[in-house]
Amino acid sequence: MRVYNTFNRRKEEFVPLQGNKVGMYVCGVTVYDYCHIGHARSILVFDMIYRYLKKKGYDVTYVRNFTDVDDKIIKRANEEGVSTKEIAERYIEAFYEDVDALGALRPDVEPKATEHISDMIELIKRLEEKGIAYVVEGDVYYEVRKFPAYGKLSGRSLEEMMAGARIEVDEKKRDPLDFALWKASKPGEPWWDSPWGKGRPGWHIECSAMSMKYLGETFDIHGGGMDLIFPHHENEIAQSEGATGKPFVKYWIHNGFVNINKEKMSKSLGNIILIREILARWDAEILRLFLLKTHYRSPIDFTYDVMEREKESLDRLYRCKEKVEELLSEGPASRLSDEARVAERTLKELHEGFFEAMDDDFNTALALGKLFEAAREFNRFVDGSAVSLSEKAAVARVMDAFMGDARDVFGILTHSASGWFRIPDEKLPLPREEIERLVEERARARREKNYKKADEIREYLKSKGIILEDRPDGTTVWRLQG
Repeated sequence: MRVYNTFNRRKEEFVPLQGNKVGMYVCGVTVYDYCHIGHARSILVFDMIYRYLKKKGYDVTYVRNFTDVDDKIIKRANEEGVSTKEIAERYIEAFYEDVDALGALRPDVEPKATEHISDMIELIKRLEEKGIAYVVEGDVYYEVRKFPAYGKLSGRSLEEMMAGARIEVDEKKRDPLDFALWKASKPGEPWWDSPWGKGRPGWHIECSAMSMKYLGETFDIHGGGMDLIFPHHENEIAQSEGATGKPFVKYWIHNGFVNINKEKMSKSLGNIILIREILARWDAEILRLFLLKTHYRSPIDFTYDVMEREKESLDRLYRCKEKVEELLSEGPASRLSDEARVAERTLKELHEGFFEAMDDDFNTALALGKLFEAAREFNRFVDGSAVSLSEKAAVARVMDAFMGDARDVFGILTHSASGWFRIPDEKLPLPREEIERLVEERARARREKNYKKADEIREYLKSKGIILEDRPDGTTVWRLQG
């Protein structure tokens, strides 16, 4: 298994620090607003990685934090005339609503910044004792030039960072690149007691303190969006390694951006799309398929048209699953024909290719390609072969195993086929009972060789937008046109 390490800018063999145990920390959200599709991508990318590592048999401890004290939270609280705690709790609850609706697994630990202030203070004290942090009027700053390796994650020199960085202007700092570890309290802000007076932590220190508390001073994987490489993750390295003298993280993994209709998503453009807005229109599995069909490091462009195409793609997988489910009730075959053996072998090879793709830096695009290819091969075999139903069932079991692994890793195909295709009664052109009665009446007409009446019923239903599909086993299913 190989992963792309942002730190070294190349794929590396994945070898955990402690045998089979994997520690993974992912930067979570700042809870001052609802989550958008950019958040969804990070949530689902690392959900996929978490799922796949567990599928491979690793003992994973997954930590994802909540930033629940921050300038943006304070601003919103002051605008609404409520406490920062009320804002944070409101949007943590909203976050869980969105994440659960997405079908993402909960991490093993979800620490909040405000519950780890003492850990942050202890870490800042260590940096101060080592002469890497300095105090000015109750503020504590990290002195970047005392950490010679600063810039090693982003690959930029101090001069380049000075020119292109989002540097916080502060006349108290010795150097524009220095960053706040602790901020003295201002009127209208939450505060905690500290050796430097009343104040609150800077943003970067929380992730260093919480990741090391739960995963140790050196751990396996640190993840987040590419926008966090600098300055956030760069500063985490400086803080953590400055305090411990040890390597902070072995593998840095970053997901790419989401664009909206080929434009960067931003509040200034007014093109922020919330997770809950998307899920009001499409099933979560469609969004999961869309976000995981592109390799996690590549940018991805969101449009409504693409989402509709992903729905059609997922429908094709569920049509395949429908056939699998129908065949699984068949008993075992006494023997398999050469045709069935070839079909079995083809599906098993594609299943192996699925894992080979995932082992190559979580190549979900290629892995899903193997799944869709397997579905096409299975459909071709089932629809075009004259072998017995029990032989088709043997091949269906191979396909079912493949779909089960895809479900476990990608969080798709979690419904039964009947559940996926069930149409709400209010969207049907005829009462459900009437449709079922006509389908049965047509089946009876066919049994009695009254093909004229059977065709008339088919055409009537078609005029109402209901399409009938006769299966090789003699059953008939119906669906809405389009």
